[in-house]
Amino acid sequence: MTEAATRRTPGTPCWTSLMVHDLAATQDFYHAVFGWEFTPGPQQLGAYVRAVRDGRPVAGLGELPPDRHLPVAWMTYLASDDADETAEMIRACGGTVAVGPLDADEAGRMLLAADPEGAVFGVWQEAHQPEIPATGAPGAPVWHELMTRSATGVAKFYQMVFGYRPEPADPADSGCRTLFLDDRPVCAIQSAGGTLPRDRGPYWTTHFAVADVAEAVRRVTASGGRVVRPPSRDDAGRSATVTDPEGAAFTVVLARGGR
Repeated sequence: MTEAATRRTPGTPCWTSLMVHDLAATQDFYHAVFGWEFTPGPQQLGAYVRAVRDGRPVAGLGELPPDRHLPVAWMTYLASDDADETAEMIRACGGTVAVGPLDADEAGRMLLAADPEGAVFGVWQEAHQPEIPATGAPGAPVWHELMTRSATGVAKFYQMVFGYRPEPADPADSGCRTLFLDDRPVCAIQSAGGTLPRDRGPYWTTHFAVADVAEAVRRVTASGGRVVRPPSRDDAGRSATVTDPEGAAFTVVLARGGR
């Protein structure tokens, strides 16, 4: 996510949230890993809190109804100037709108949708000048990727709905598309093919910045999470993929000046 002086460009990842079965335990986990504190948030979909780091919002946590046995996963919200119009575009381009559009207190208007491959994402229309979430600092989101069967196939949907310009992340790698808005990379689509978990389909994933990747992984395991991909280094820098105790996967990446 990136900061803007007023409204975010439509299509920009602007928020990330997680719906879980045990909200109190999940708050304890992310406080231990990222140092998050929590304040009350909109309650339209049930108990919900905003995670705060250094006085700035970074993410949302909500609690699923007891009878909803859904996969637990971080969900990316994409900015919109008109949530109702975006909902119509999603439907027209082969996606599904599952919830909304509906008002979230006086903060804005939102909806939950799925792309044609089944990956769930949110859309957020700010009601006024946005309260810009922290980005890039330790404990805050720094990047969002869609893990799907074919980046080439689903990229057209996001291009039509949000106006992205998809480009290969690497000319030699046809399995990844970086999505640009106004010549600025904002998120990516990664072809996961047969490596997608058997119990779920395509999904959006959030990358959080940390000051020390190895220490973040240690905190994850000490707090009941597990390691999916141990710390390693690639073109994007040092990172690791982990899950929280309820199985929600996320990636920790080295913040600038970290180690």
